[in-house]
Amino acid sequence: MELLKKLDRREYEIYLYVLTGQGEMIKELPDGIKLLNPVFSVQSVLTGKGRRELMKKVCLSFIKNGGIAGKIQDVVKTFLRMVKEKRIQADKLFWRVLSDGADRFSLSFDLAVAWIEGGSAYYVADHVKAEKKAALIHIDYGNAGYTRAMDRDCFEKFTDIFAVSAETKSHFLDVYPEYETKLKVFHNIVNQEFIRHRALEKGGFSDGYKGLRILSVGRLTWQKGFDIAVEAMDILKKKQYKVRWYVLGEGDQKKALQKKIRGLKLEEDFLLEGQADNPYPYFAQADLYVHATRYEGKSIAVQEAQTLGCAVIASDCNGNREQIRDGVDGMLCRLTPWSVAEKIEELYLDREKRKALGKEAKKKEISYERQLELFMELLG
Repeated sequence: MELLKKLDRREYEIYLYVLTGQGEMIKELPDGIKLLNPVFSVQSVLTGKGRRELMKKVCLSFIKNGGIAGKIQDVVKTFLRMVKEKRIQADKLFWRVLSDGADRFSLSFDLAVAWIEGGSAYYVADHVKAEKKAALIHIDYGNAGYTRAMDRDCFEKFTDIFAVSAETKSHFLDVYPEYETKLKVFHNIVNQEFIRHRALEKGGFSDGYKGLRILSVGRLTWQKGFDIAVEAMDILKKKQYKVRWYVLGEGDQKKALQKKIRGLKLEEDFLLEGQADNPYPYFAQADLYVHATRYEGKSIAVQEAQTLGCAVIASDCNGNREQIRDGVDGMLCRLTPWSVAEKIEELYLDREKRKALGKEAKKKEISYERQLELFMELLG
């Protein structure tokens, strides 16, 4: 969305097509951008209602544009491969079906961009007519479960590929070494001025809690490691530290996390707050931001926390290592409940260190000019 805001809509004719046809961020779409979806829902795919809407679209995608037998065969093959690898991922199971069952347009473009790996990349590669095609990779590709068999050589059809960090680039090349010459780093575009402005708006914590407030923001998915965070909170509570952990986000792991929270009697200590239209007052008011994920590309949430001067603890994994200078503007930890709890305990007991980390993080200036230059080069 930030890139769309930066592009000159007087000079370029810009179209947007959202593969799932839904998402709450559509409300922020800048004027002058032409939305191609004939029907659009503002329901997030991370909420229960949003997931039900998405499953209806998946079912319709089997029928739309024909080829139902081939689509079923593809899902079965992908599912069997996931079973063999002992890792079932519903989103990746249906990406190809969504792509093949999505709307088709007669328009031809100078440039078509797949903003994320998976279904968007498949759709742009196979069903969009464009002189140039570019794909963005936001994740540790192999760790996220993507494979060459799943992608079916779709990246051959792209003139340019971008990764959001050097580590993300390296891990994509582990899967696709042949694309080194057309793979560049394109960092997330983060508008720090906008973040600081929105952090001053009304909102944030309203429970009057007087202890240490920990914040985490992200989808409630296996990747984000909130199951480990709950266990870390249990360790802190047993040590009788005055700490409360708040999580902003929705996702398919919500019920499992709620069950875990109840089982450990942490209902008043680990709070799943759902999504917030404006999360920035929470960042500004939090004492500590924790990002204990299993893998990453490059976290925008970590950049937002640092922009607002929040001390950050992050797991020592791909992506996070590139954003945190351990002991300087944040802390890295192993991805275990004990290691996460240990780092939190350290900053709980040492307020001055916590403040120093946040102060150093706040100094980081994120420039997006070079990223815009890279994008403009695609447009010639």
